[in-house]
Amino acid sequence: MTVLPDDAHITHDPAYKVVAPDDFPSMIDVDRYATRSNAFDGIIGATHDHFWDPYNAAYLDYDQPFDVTREHIMPPERVPELMTAVADRLDEGQQIRLGNNITRFRLSGILHGEQGALSLSASLCDILLDPGAQEYAANQAREEARHVAGFGRYIAARWGKPYPCSPELGKFLNEIVLSPIVYKKLVGMQIMLEGLAMGAFADTHAYTRDPLLKRLVQLVMTDEAFHHKFGKIWADRTLPKLSPEEHERVEDWAAHVFESLLFNLTSISQRTYIYDEFGLDWQWVRDAVREAFGHNMRRKAMQESTNIFRVLVKTLLKAGIITERTRHVYAAWLDMDELAGEGETMLGEAVAAEGIAYLREINRKRRVIGQKLPA
Repeated sequence: MTVLPDDAHITHDPAYKVVAPDDFPSMIDVDRYATRSNAFDGIIGATHDHFWDPYNAAYLDYDQPFDVTREHIMPPERVPELMTAVADRLDEGQQIRLGNNITRFRLSGILHGEQGALSLSASLCDILLDPGAQEYAANQAREEARHVAGFGRYIAARWGKPYPCSPELGKFLNEIVLSPIVYKKLVGMQIMLEGLAMGAFADTHAYTRDPLLKRLVQLVMTDEAFHHKFGKIWADRTLPKLSPEEHERVEDWAAHVFESLLFNLTSISQRTYIYDEFGLDWQWVRDAVREAFGHNMRRKAMQESTNIFRVLVKTLLKAGIITERTRHVYAAWLDMDELAGEGETMLGEAVAAEGIAYLREINRKRRVIGQKLPA
């Protein structure tokens, strides 16, 4: 296996030192066990505060009824197609089905993203040399696994199975999961993917009409808030030590990924099979949406605090990854001065805090040996 030089990973901090995935002898070197960083102890130690189990009804009741043929999971006004001439070609039942299928598409993307985060976290366990960093990665892998279980079970309950991963999302996940370069894994997952996810969760929590989905995303947000902190720790400990050339490498890669995701991730062209079911040509649907919302619809949508790309850009900006070199890439869509003036509070922190309080009350009653957890 080709071993990359340390400068390819851009770590600069002993906590993020890595070895090749097949270098297990380094993991059992006797001196390694005494090199543990305490940088992650706080978020590791808080794990019990936000434990939940998607297969225990005390946390989530998947038997809650919701008729996807009669009720909108997300309000029609949150589905752009239903605010255009597309709706005029559909009866009420078809409108509900189209809206919920688009929600299914979005939640399927979240499910695939969670699987990507699980696989990536597990891959970090093979290469992170610091015992504390490795424990955190293992801890996150466990939490991502329950997200996969939670969303997988929700989609199964409402539709049977998820939609395939969209090409653009699959491309991004494949790049960061399989990349041997540590900064791409950490920036790609802990900053970019988590930023997108928190925007999606906050939007879903704010607007969904399905109580089960509302609770599910809240519980996921209790985990994701800590995952985001891991990314911030990396940024705080690493970015100030980067050389100008290294910072440009990270910054340019992030800008490239942002543009690729912005123009493709939520594109109508990524889900043509949904429109085929209704006899609608996807290009006609695209044009109808453009006619209703204008060519600047992306820019208008990004003004909402829960917009996934707004959350992503704010995360990159607050992490110090965006500088004047690439500011114009994002300024075409957002008021960067406004973002810079906003506080450090991450979107969804209040929702996550309420979720943790909810979990503490349940977990306070968690069974000891021989005692059942109340349903």
